Amino acid sequence: MKSIKALAATAVIATVSLSASAAPTTFFGEDPTTAGVLGPNSTTARNTFLTNLSGTGTEDFEALTGSQPFNLLFPGTTVALNATLAGTISLATSPSTGRFATSGTNYITASTGNFDITFATAISAFGFNGIDIGDFVTQQMTITLTDINGTPTAFTVPHSLNIGNTAQATLFWGFVDAGNSYTSISFANAGGGDTFAFDDMVVGDVGQIVDPEPNGVPEPATLLLTALGLGLLGLRRKIK
Repeated sequence: MKSIKALAATAVIATVSLSASAAPTTFFGEDPTTAGVLGPNSTTARNTFLTNLSGTGTEDFEALTGSQPFNLLFPGTTVALNATLAGTISLATSPSTGRFATSGTNYITASTGNFDITFATAISAFGFNGIDIGDFVTQQMTITLTDINGTPTAFTVPHSLNIGNTAQATLFWGFVDAGNSYTSISFANAGGGDTFAFDDMVVGDVGQIVDPEPNGVPEPATLLLTALGLGLLGLRRKIK
């Protein structure tokens, strides 16, 4: 009977640890052509991302002035989340060819090259609206997350290529990770002379994630271990 108790406890612990160590869950939606507003696929991806968070803030860049580096501030669970945005970027206050704000009038434009967001307090969720990404390029954008241990994880944003300079394409990309936290995010523009925009950035810490398994879909291994734990607990009751 002692061995059954220990095995049941091990199954429960393993379920928790597997859930906590899951890789980041990413969210993506794209609209290659719009009428100058965030497209429906982009909006759906953004809304799905936001259902996994509570108490986060959105940076719409309306209060920014001057030039980079830009200091940003987001609400956190216990402390404010300070961020610094720097690189080949500038603040725009009116629409340009293919580019526009998805709220208000201000947005950030990025030219060929890299830019980074660094966080004074580690974060576990991030998302943004992208505008006019994918014209004049033959490769897709790469976003690299660096975690609290200094380990980088790179993601390719699966946007369309050569979409047209005036198509006003929009996309949303984001991630949620209940099992890890990150201190910086780097954007690598694929080059080719592409200038794009982004707006309405969302940042959250691990305490603002409302579901440790985004969208409530657990890993198969988690389901197996949970079933094992429940079965062993049932066996223990029968033996008693």
